[in-house]
Amino acid sequence: MKTLFYRLVLKFGGWTVVNHNHETVEQAVIIGAPHTSNWDFVYALPGLNELQITGYRYLIKKEFFFWPFSWLFNSTGGIPVDRSKKNDLTENLKAMLASGELKYLLFPPEGTRSRVERWKTGFYYTAIDTGLPIILGYMNYKDRQMGLGKAFYPTGDLKKDLAEIEKFYENIPGKNPKNYNPQIFLREE
Repeated sequence: MKTLFYRLVLKFGGWTVVNHNHETVEQAVIIGAPHTSNWDFVYALPGLNELQITGYRYLIKKEFFFWPFSWLFNSTGGIPVDRSKKNDLTENLKAMLASGELKYLLFPPEGTRSRVERWKTGFYYTAIDTGLPIILGYMNYKDRQMGLGKAFYPTGDLKKDLAEIEKFYENIPGKNPKNYNPQIFLREE
């Protein structure tokens, strides 16, 4: 029943789901960008279902965990994030991955639907510290195509790796392009 509902959401949204190569990766950090609208969430869960991605959890700001929506986010794998203070979130996420509790951890690297100066790097350090690849997830609203791009193996050279990730996303428009900064990290002056 859930699969039928998800397929109807994708059909009526006009989406095509593309799988580039994730089937060879058994555990990974998945990022999704550009994240410029609440519609990203509405279409992402059906897209993951279509790709047969299971055993995942995703990060979402804690403010969404209120009645009556908290049941939805809890039942679909949401992990509340308190962005108002420093916490041990990255360490907790690494422990969940290391224990095998989950196969895929989904990050919105921008951390918000609004335009940001640079991406948050928790996804990167989680992948580095766990030895996992980063799968580049995307939603191209212009072509109505979503999917998982290549599995990217970080080298430990943050700026070099972010430049490569940035290049992957450079021609992928989000729902609200003005909310996306295609320059995902700060350059040295």
